[in-house]
Amino acid sequence: MKERLAKIKEEVLAQIEASDSLEKLNEVRVSALGKKGALTGILKSMKDVAPEDRPKVGQMVNDVRQELEKALDAEKSKLEEIVREAKLKSEVIDVTLPAKKNQVGHRHPNAIVQEEVERIFIGMGYEVVEGPEVEKDYYNFEALNIPKDHPARDEQDTFYVTEDIVLRTQTSPVQVRTMEKGKLPIRMIAPGRVFRSDEVDATHSPSFHQIEGLVIDKNITFSDLKGTLAEFAKELFGEETKVKFRPHHFPFTEPSAEMDMSCFKCGGKGCRFCKGSGWIEILGCGMVHPKVLKMSGIDPEEYSGFAFGVGLERITLLKYEIDDMRLLYENDTRFLKQF
Repeated sequence: MKERLAKIKEEVLAQIEASDSLEKLNEVRVSALGKKGALTGILKSMKDVAPEDRPKVGQMVNDVRQELEKALDAEKSKLEEIVREAKLKSEVIDVTLPAKKNQVGHRHPNAIVQEEVERIFIGMGYEVVEGPEVEKDYYNFEALNIPKDHPARDEQDTFYVTEDIVLRTQTSPVQVRTMEKGKLPIRMIAPGRVFRSDEVDATHSPSFHQIEGLVIDKNITFSDLKGTLAEFAKELFGEETKVKFRPHHFPFTEPSAEMDMSCFKCGGKGCRFCKGSGWIEILGCGMVHPKVLKMSGIDPEEYSGFAFGVGLERITLLKYEIDDMRLLYENDTRFLKQF
């Protein structure tokens, strides 16, 4: 893998140096760092890497990505300067005319936070897995220990396409599909859009995003879950962040918990942001229910695991101190320009 990364890096750097236009440079960027790029292909093949080597490989990929991004930005600035000089030589400029401003796009705050979360978990040896948004009722509910008469179905407020087809209410079906493949151990996160029949207000939307994680291996304990999520919170919100766990109930985990983190605004002293408690609720988690393992073809006597789920919009609102979720979707350029 190290040799493969070195070869990709060498080839891309050569292509960057050979680029004589911004269009060609952008083609190099897409071929190297895009969704179907060479580095993305390596990330998708993390499942083939030995579990103990995944953190090292993940870090190597991140290092190569950062070096390539730096080289691309430097070459872009160089080419832009060449284009600017050529334009000045070829055009007569009327300095009395008002200047024109280019409207340059950029990543959405949700996309920025999702990429940061993915990099954190890839660095810990996880792989990123995607699944269908239109899902079978079985994967969305029954395989997660939520039968047809379970009260949790009422809480989900599901959009039904047909009697057996739904718009997924969570990204947990991706975890079930991964478990059914039978390739163990599993270390994955599943980011994606989900749908629930909620009204639109400052904290709710019928369409939002979740990032759910799953680890299945021998001798996995609740301590592994706590350590993983504590490290995640520190990476995302700062080294001083503390976490605590409260008992809760989810049909697909047992025992279950909700995790709170210390308020990064006041350091846990109590403020308006944390409503005076010093703590902020951030995600739900727990040990995978033995029934869920068994339904997915995994022996609960031999394997155990943990799962967690966090709302992407929730951590975006927290990270950037935004108090209304609707701002993320109203496409107000005055708001989006801040990112």
